Amino acid sequence: MKSNEIMEILTDWNFWGEELDTGIERPELLKEMQRLLKINEILVVSGVRRSGKSTLVLQFCKSLIESGVRKEDILIVNLEDPRFKQLDLQLLNKIYETYLTQLNPSKEHYVVLDEVQVVKQWEKYARFLHENRKAHVIVTGSSSKLLSSEYATVLAGRHVDMQVYPLSFKEFLRFKGVDVKTNIEIISKRHQIKRLMQEYLKWGGFPKPTLLKKEKEKRDELYGYFRDIMMKDVAMRYKVEDIGKLEELAKYYLSNIASLQSFNNIKKFLGISLDSVERFSTYFSNAYLLFFVKKFSYSVKQQILNPRKVYCIDTGLRKVAGFVFMEDLGKLMENTVFVELMRKGKQVFYWKNKGEVDFVIKGDKKVEGLIQVCYDVEDPKTKEREVNALLEAMKFFKLRTGIIVTWDYEDEERINGKKISYIPIWKWLLQP
Repeated sequence: MKSNEIMEILTDWNFWGEELDTGIERPELLKEMQRLLKINEILVVSGVRRSGKSTLVLQFCKSLIESGVRKEDILIVNLEDPRFKQLDLQLLNKIYETYLTQLNPSKEHYVVLDEVQVVKQWEKYARFLHENRKAHVIVTGSSSKLLSSEYATVLAGRHVDMQVYPLSFKEFLRFKGVDVKTNIEIISKRHQIKRLMQEYLKWGGFPKPTLLKKEKEKRDELYGYFRDIMMKDVAMRYKVEDIGKLEELAKYYLSNIASLQSFNNIKKFLGISLDSVERFSTYFSNAYLLFFVKKFSYSVKQQILNPRKVYCIDTGLRKVAGFVFMEDLGKLMENTVFVELMRKGKQVFYWKNKGEVDFVIKGDKKVEGLIQVCYDVEDPKTKEREVNALLEAMKFFKLRTGIIVTWDYEDEERINGKKISYIPIWKWLLQP
C-alpha cells in the first residue's frame, strides 16, 4: 500500500482531523485502563465483539488529549478496516513508519492496535514497539486466545490484561439516564430500576442495542453481532467448513443457557462427532460467546468427567439466536448473575450432591461464597428445595452464610446457626 492510502485510512480513525464520537463514558473501565497503563507494559484489552472495547480506547485517548497529550502523539490503527490489504507484519511496519514520517510524534507516544487478532505474529510487533520505540502500546481483540501460551511466551511477561464485558446493570442504567450512587437513590428509583431490570434481562447489555428504541432495531443489531461472531471470530479464524453444524450447536447452547450439558449427549442429539462438539465448544469459549462451568470437586478428573453448565456472554444474543418460545426469567437471572461474577474476576463452579447450588465462588485457597438464583422463592416447595441445597453445601464447605438472589423477595433467616440472605437481583447487581 502507498503512504497516501494509509494516511487516508488512519485519518478516519484518529483525532488528527475532525472530532470523533466517543459515546457514553464508562468511568469504572476508564479508571482501570488508566491504572494499568501506569504499569508501563503492553496493555491487552480483550472481550466479545461489540462490547465497547474500541469506544473505550477512544474515550481513553480523548482523556489523554484533554490532559495535555498532543493529538499527533496518538496513533489508532483499526485493523479490521477493509481498506487494509494483506495484513501482515510488513504492512504494520509500513503503517507505523508512515505515521512517524507524516505526524512526527514526540518520543513518548501511544500506539493502539485495534482488533489485532487478524494479524499473525502481532505480538512480536507489539513487543518491538514497546521495547525498541518506547511507545505506550495498547492492543485490543475479540478472542481469549490473544494471550495463549505461545503469545505469552513472546511477550515474556511484558503485558497486563483487561477484559471488557457488555454493560453491567449499573452502566446500563446510566445509558438509560438513571444514575444511582447511594442506597437512598436506589430505593427512591426502585420502580424504574425494576422495569429496566426486565429490559436488561430480555435484551442484554451490548452498548448500541441498549440505546436503540425499537425492538426490531435491537433484534437486527444483535443478530448481526451473532453472525459476526460466528463468521469472523469462529468460522474464519479456525477455518471451520461445516458452518451449518457450527451454528446449530451455538443456537442449541443459547437455547439452553443455565443448564447442564454433556458433550456425549449433544453428539447424539445433533448428529455430529464428539470431536466436533468439543472443538466447536472451545471456539465459542475463545470468542467469548459462551462459558462452560465445571462441577466443583477436589478431583480434577471429576471436574472433567462431569457435565458442565453453559452460560452466554449476553442474554440479548440468546433472545435473537436461541430457539425460545417464552422468557424463562429464572435462567436469564442466573445467566446475568454469572456474567457479573465473571466481570468481578471470580472463579466459579456449580455444586451438585443431593441438591444443586448454582455458584460456588472459589478464592485462592478455599471456597469463599455460595449463591443460589431463584425467581420465585415465595413458593413453599421451591423455597424448601433451594434452601436445603444451600444448607447442604454450606455444611460441606464449612460456611456460615449463603445468598439466594431472587426477583423481588428480600429477607434474612437463620437456620441451625447459618445465615441465608435473600437479595433481589436488581439490588445485588448494584452492590459495590
